Amino acid sequence: MIQKSTALYGDRPALCMAGGEQFSYREIGTRTKTIAARLLALGIVRQDRVAIAAESSPYWGIAYLGAVRAGAIVVPILPDFTPDQIKNILTHSEAKAVFCSDKLFNRLKDIELPVTLLDIKQGEIRKSPLVLDPAALSKESEAILAIFEDAAAEPDDTLMIVYTSGTTGLSKGVMLSHRNILSNALGCRSIIILHRNDRLLSILPLAHTYEFTIGFIIPFLAGSQIFYLDRPPAATVLLPALQLVRPTIMLSVPLVIEKVYRSSVKPTMEAIHLYKNRFFKPLIIKIAGMKLKKTFGGQLRFFGIGGAPLAADVEEFLKKAGFPYAIGYGLTETSPLLAGCNPQHTHLRSTGPALTGVAIRIANPRPDTHEGEIQAKGPNIFKGYFKDELRTKEAFTEDGWFKTGDLGYVDEKGRLFVRGRIKTMILGASGENIYPEEIEAVINQSPYVQESLVLEDEKGLTALICLKSEVLENLQSRLQDEADEVGALASRVGNALSNAEKSVADTMSQAFSSAEKAAEKLLETIKKEANDKLAAFSRIRSVKLHAEPFEKTPTQKIKRFIYTKDAKAEDKKSNQEG
Repeated sequence: MIQKSTALYGDRPALCMAGGEQFSYREIGTRTKTIAARLLALGIVRQDRVAIAAESSPYWGIAYLGAVRAGAIVVPILPDFTPDQIKNILTHSEAKAVFCSDKLFNRLKDIELPVTLLDIKQGEIRKSPLVLDPAALSKESEAILAIFEDAAAEPDDTLMIVYTSGTTGLSKGVMLSHRNILSNALGCRSIIILHRNDRLLSILPLAHTYEFTIGFIIPFLAGSQIFYLDRPPAATVLLPALQLVRPTIMLSVPLVIEKVYRSSVKPTMEAIHLYKNRFFKPLIIKIAGMKLKKTFGGQLRFFGIGGAPLAADVEEFLKKAGFPYAIGYGLTETSPLLAGCNPQHTHLRSTGPALTGVAIRIANPRPDTHEGEIQAKGPNIFKGYFKDELRTKEAFTEDGWFKTGDLGYVDEKGRLFVRGRIKTMILGASGENIYPEEIEAVINQSPYVQESLVLEDEKGLTALICLKSEVLENLQSRLQDEADEVGALASRVGNALSNAEKSVADTMSQAFSSAEKAAEKLLETIKKEANDKLAAFSRIRSVKLHAEPFEKTPTQKIKRFIYTKDAKAEDKKSNQEG
């Protein structure tokens, strides 16, 4: 792939910073050879592990392809991982070298491991346990480069080991082969075919297979141009980049488009008086869709959404608005895509049919709902978990199908519908399947809610609700106003008699009580509105305010295991006290 693309597309721009430096396909061919030679000079041999700990940029891709040309197995490390997590990954993978950015170097420099740290931009040594003569190393690199030939690789050789940090809390090293990644990239042609004039704006971490396969490998195969941001994609960074790049292709997680819709698009539409008129509403939605597309640069033809379920109300708007969204479903273990469809064939709540070359079956479906575990087979299914035969064996059925751990069904047209994780599904009192993710999607439609998490306790379903920052600020402002009144009262009475002190204490108590009641009333309103839309067996029993945002995975799924564990501990404590 590297040889063909660099030869075929030559001086066309390939990897670029939005508004900054850019590298042509030919330059990437040269730079990756240099990187490979330096790794070989360091003693890296075929199937040695080389890690990349850096933010997404052209240099990330160059380091990756250079390591591959040296015959190494790449270990991508998410830039949000803590030093302890990074140390565990490097130790478990037995990595010999790490390409790191300045930011990640500061996290890595004090880790006592026999690993060489390399600058992500130049490939130069920043720290090494080896005693190396730079001059000799340079000469050795030149000699290797002069006789360089790409390290021989077989299709089923391991290409990368991806360490997941999922919702279950168990980080595993997923081994993906050359065949896994390239078969998935080629299979995606049933969804979209990229061209040389396509421009992709990358906003997700390249260390995640979703962005890597679909947002890096596919455009590289097609001679497309990929742009990266120099900072996280906050609105102040993303909006100017969209107008500068005017992307034709983008990949996103649901959180991004849901936030845009709920904070900007929906309030704007609802402020228009005619929006309530059933004759004018479709027209206003279409106009909103056109404006949304213009916000994204005006040239967008494919907006891929994956990594987590998309909220039903947001998808309904995108569909009616004619926005070119596409849904995909998969896992790290599947390289990643299993099913998907293009913008012309999206169907509400469905991920679309299985990818070309991939087989999907529903294991042990229920007679009434036809739901069962989604299982898959194909050339994109991973080789296994690195140094973990037990969990590898548990991941497959006896007849060789990969168990996704997700529940779903396939309709008569072959479209897949994903309902939720088996581990998070709650069994109702009368045997109903309750999916917390679907309840949360309803709760999150509230204009007051930032995000929510539904858990089961001994008395039923409880929703932890994180309110939007402006809502919390209003509540805090109310409490501050009341506290200021208390302070003024305290100032007036000074050091007066005890009955005055009692008056201050009573007033303060009333102030706090008033603010608490306002918060409780708001939560009860949210609960009632949600329950009105839910089936009786899925209704929420109680709601609790969750002050901080929930901890999430790289694809913005909440790490449920943390809060489920906390809830169980709280239940146990209350039972003991009782």
